[in-house]
Amino acid sequence: MTAAEQGGGGPGGAPSAVVITVSNRASAGVYPDRSGPVLAEALRGAGLRPDGPWVVPDGEPVAEALRRALAAGYDAALTTGGTGLTPTDATPEATRPLLAYEIPGIPEALRAAGREKGVPSAVLSRGLAGVAERDGHRMLVVNLPGSRGGVRDGMEVLAPVLVHAIDQMRGGDH
Repeated sequence: MTAAEQGGGGPGGAPSAVVITVSNRASAGVYPDRSGPVLAEALRGAGLRPDGPWVVPDGEPVAEALRRALAAGYDAALTTGGTGLTPTDATPEATRPLLAYEIPGIPEALRAAGREKGVPSAVLSRGLAGVAERDGHRMLVVNLPGSRGGVRDGMEVLAPVLVHAIDQMRGGDH
C-alpha cells in the first residue's frame, strides 16, 4: 500500500514520512538500528506520520530506498547516517542525482545548529536536502547524521519547518 493509499500526503491528511537508516553494520545485523527509531518518534512529534525505519547499507541501496519512497507517494524521506567523511559514507552521492533541486538552507542550518550546541564535528556533515520529483509527485529529502544526538539536534531544526515545507511543495501559500 502506498503512503497516499494509507491516508497520507493529500490535502487534510498528516504528511507521510519514511525513515531510512543508512548503516552497513546495522543492515548486516551486527548491531541494532538506534537512530532510526529516534527519528521516527521525532517525526511523529512534528506532526508527520512516519514509516520505517528501513535499514539499508550505504551507497546504491540508499538511492533504491529513496526511489521506492518516491514511487510509494511519501511526502518526505529522511535518512540517518552515511553523511560523514569515511570511505563508506556515500549517502549524499546516492541522494544528489535523485533531487530535482536542492534546498541548501536546511543542511546549512543543521550544521550551524550542531556547531552552536558544541559539536565541532557537525561542520563535517555532508548531508543534503532537496526535492525529488516523479510523475508530478514531490518528496522532500533530508540527510541527517547517523547518531542519535545528531538526529535529535537535526529534528530541533527541522520540526518547526517540515510541515510548512511539505505544504509549500504541494503548492501551499507562504
